[in-house]
Amino acid sequence: MSLPKLLTGAVLAVACLIPAFAQPLQGAADPHPEDDTFVLLREAARGADIAKIESYAARLGQYPIPSYVDYYRLKPRLASAPADEVRAFLLRYPGTAIADRLRNDWLLELGRVRDWANFDQQYPLFVLNDDTQVRCYALMARIARGEKVGDEARALLVSPPAYGDACNALVGALAQAGQFDANDLLAQLRLAGETGSTGPARRAAALLGASDTRAAQAVDLPALAMARGTGSTRAEHEIYLVAIGRMARSSQKLALLGLRKNLSSLAPQEQAIGWAVLAHAASLKLDPDAWEYWQKSTGAPLTSEQVQWKTRIALRRGDWKAVRAAINEMPPALRSQPAWTYWMARAMQADPGSPPEAALALYQRIADQGSFYGQLALEEMGQLISIPAPGPALTAEEIAPMASNPGLRRALKLFSLRLRPEGTREWNWELRKFSERELIAAAEFARRNDILDRMVHTSERTRTQFDYTQRFPSPHSDILSPTALQLGLDKAWVYGLIRQESRFIMDARSAAGASGLMQVMPATAQFVARKIGLDFVKDKISDLHTNLVLGSNYLNMVLANAGGSQPLATAAYNAGPGRMRTWRATLAEPMEGAVFTESIPYLETRVYVKNVMANAVNYAALFDNKPQSLKARLGKITPRSAQGGELP
Repeated sequence: MSLPKLLTGAVLAVACLIPAFAQPLQGAADPHPEDDTFVLLREAARGADIAKIESYAARLGQYPIPSYVDYYRLKPRLASAPADEVRAFLLRYPGTAIADRLRNDWLLELGRVRDWANFDQQYPLFVLNDDTQVRCYALMARIARGEKVGDEARALLVSPPAYGDACNALVGALAQAGQFDANDLLAQLRLAGETGSTGPARRAAALLGASDTRAAQAVDLPALAMARGTGSTRAEHEIYLVAIGRMARSSQKLALLGLRKNLSSLAPQEQAIGWAVLAHAASLKLDPDAWEYWQKSTGAPLTSEQVQWKTRIALRRGDWKAVRAAINEMPPALRSQPAWTYWMARAMQADPGSPPEAALALYQRIADQGSFYGQLALEEMGQLISIPAPGPALTAEEIAPMASNPGLRRALKLFSLRLRPEGTREWNWELRKFSERELIAAAEFARRNDILDRMVHTSERTRTQFDYTQRFPSPHSDILSPTALQLGLDKAWVYGLIRQESRFIMDARSAAGASGLMQVMPATAQFVARKIGLDFVKDKISDLHTNLVLGSNYLNMVLANAGGSQPLATAAYNAGPGRMRTWRATLAEPMEGAVFTESIPYLETRVYVKNVMANAVNYAALFDNKPQSLKARLGKITPRSAQGGELP
C-alpha cells in the first residue's frame, strides 16, 4: 500500500471550531541573532563549564530573556556563590518562574551543607514547593530546632527511588532524634525492597543494627540472601523477607519454597509479611494463587501498593465484600482517590444491606471530574457522558492581555528554541494567577501559537466554564480522517490515543526512542511499513503524514489482534502485543472492562488505558454531538481465542 493511496478518501468535518479571529500572534517568539548562543549557554551551564558560560553570556547582553542568561551563569556556581549574590538575583526577578527555580536549587544546596539559617529564611518563599528532597530538608531543619515531624515524615517517605541524599539523610535524622522507632525503619526497609531501592535498603538496615551488605544482597541478589537463612534478629528476618519478595518477582516457586521452609523461625506477623510480599508478586503476574496468599497475610502492615493490589485481586474475583474490606484498610488519603471512591461505591451497591444513598453520595463526589472514574460514576447515576455547554465566545479584548503577558511571552520564546521544559515551567507559572475566563483566553492564545499541549493543559484547569474544543483538539484531520475511514478505525479513539501519547507535540520523542504524534518506535515503523508496502526511511518517522499513517495502521493491527477490543488494543499499543496477550490469557471467563483495566499490572499502561478510553468518549461526544457510554466502549474482556497473525 502506498502513501498516496492511504491519504485518499473522504475528509470528515473537523470538530475543532476555531474562532475566525484566531490568527497566530507575532513577536513573542521572533528569531534573535544570538538564539544559538543562548542554547549553547544552556548546554554549558548543564555541564558546569564556567569558561564557556562566561564567554557565551558576554555575547548575550541584549538577549530578550535576560533572567535566563543570569540563571545559567549563576546556577553552576551555587555551591560557592556568596549568599548576597543569590539574593540579588532573587530580588532582581521577583515573582518569576525562574526565580522560584533558582530558589529551589539554592534550597537544595543549603540543605546539603546544613545551612539551616538561610534555609529557614528561603523555604517559606518557595512558591511551588514541589521538590521532595527540599521537603525532606525542611523536615530536617525542623528536627534541628527540636520540632516533632514524625507523622509528616511518614506521609512523605513513601517512594525510596525518589529519596536522593536529602530523604535518606532525613531517615537517619529521624532515627537519631528518636522520632522513628524500629517499626518505622522496618517499614522503610520493606518499601526499599518493594521498589528495588538498594541504597535506602542499606541505610535502613544499618540504622537497625543489621548488615547493610546483606540488605543490598536481598534487593539485588535475593537467591544469595535467601541461602544465608533468616538470621536471628528482627531486622535480619526482615532482610530475609525482602529477599523473598524480590525472588518472587522472578521465581515465585523458589520464593514460596523459601518462605515455607523458614515459616517456623518467623513470628506470626513476620509470616504474614512474607505472605504479603508473595501475594504482591503473584498479583503483578495475575496469578490465580494470589488471593490465597492475600488471605494468609492477615495481620501484616501492608504498604500502599500492597493494599491496592489486594483490592484489585478481590475485584477480579468479583468478591465485593472483600473489595470493601480491602479499601477500608487503605489510609484515608488513598481511600479517597477517585478509583477507590468508585469501587467502594460499587461494593456498597452490591451489598443488599447497604443504603443506596451511601453509594450515590460517593458517585456524586467524583462524577463532575470528567476522568475515567468520574465518567463511570456518572453512568452509575443513570447519565451518559456529554459535552458541557461552552461559555460566551472569547473576544479580542480578552485575548490581548495574554499576548502581552511577560511570562507567556518568555514561554513562547523558549518553545521556539525547543526548550520545552523551561517553556512549560514559564507557562504553568502564569496560570496560577488566572481566573477561569483568563484560563480559557490563555488556552486560546496557545492554540493561535500552535502550542496544543499547553492549550489542553490550560483549558483542563477550569471548573465552571468549559471549551471542549480546547481540551480535545482534533488537528491534522485532513490526514487522519481519511486514513481512519479507510482502515475502519474509530476516529475518536485514535484522537484519544494521540492526546495521551504526545499531547499533539509534533516533535515529541520518548526516552525509549518513540517519535511523533503517535509515538511510533523505529522497529514498529519498519514492521508496519513493510506490511503496508510503504517505502520508509527511518529519518521520516517524525514526519507528520508518515507518523500518522504508520501509527494508525499499527493501531489497526493491534486492534485486530485484540479481537476488536479497544481497551486491549490500547494496552497493546502501550505495553506491546505480547504483554497484552499474557494478561488476557489469565482470564477464565469474561471480565468487566473497567475491572480488567484497573488490574493491568503495569502502572504506566493502567493509567494510559484509562486516559485513552476516557479521552475517546469525550471525542466521540464532541464529534457525534450526542451522549456516549464509557461502559459500552470498555465492554467485556473475553478470554483469548485462537487468532492468527500474532504481532511482535
